[in-house]
Amino acid sequence: MTATTLDPTTALIMIDLQKGITAFAADHGVDEVLANAEKLAIAFRERGLLVVHVNVTGGAPGRTSFSRPPRELPADWAELVLPVQDGDVTVTKQTWGAFHGTDLDAALRERGVTQVVITGVATSMGVESTARAAHEHGYHVTIASDAVTDMDPVSHEHSLARVFPKLGETGTTAELIALLG
Repeated sequence: MTATTLDPTTALIMIDLQKGITAFAADHGVDEVLANAEKLAIAFRERGLLVVHVNVTGGAPGRTSFSRPPRELPADWAELVLPVQDGDVTVTKQTWGAFHGTDLDAALRERGVTQVVITGVATSMGVESTARAAHEHGYHVTIASDAVTDMDPVSHEHSLARVFPKLGETGTTAELIALLG
């Protein structure tokens, strides 16, 4: 469903826009994702709304068939690509989703946040996991459809077309900025 409204207490959550992850998405439109995420961050800050930067420094311990990054990550792996401004919140996670094992929910609740707009990499992993948890925590969820990407185009499209409509709404950066008023 196309985004219809944004609550007055909406927060922007940017997932894994960090050097180590965005490097994997270089051939998958990450430059457009970063440009759109930055436009949203500027618009949110101009309206006094919360911007949350999420990075990942580890992984869940369970076995998977999925190839993981090497255990020894480069020193700048988790360095955020977009600048953190005064008033922004930074959350470091160890799993795909930004809620599990972090203080994200507490940070949002103490600021009265009722809705989240989510951007980032990868659509079918960190973005989708965070969207699912946000929905389960009772937040209104909106995905910035042109500010997410995935290294797997089929998974990206599946998340946008099949998963996100069940969790909330989607909209382009321009549509969401227009809804901010």
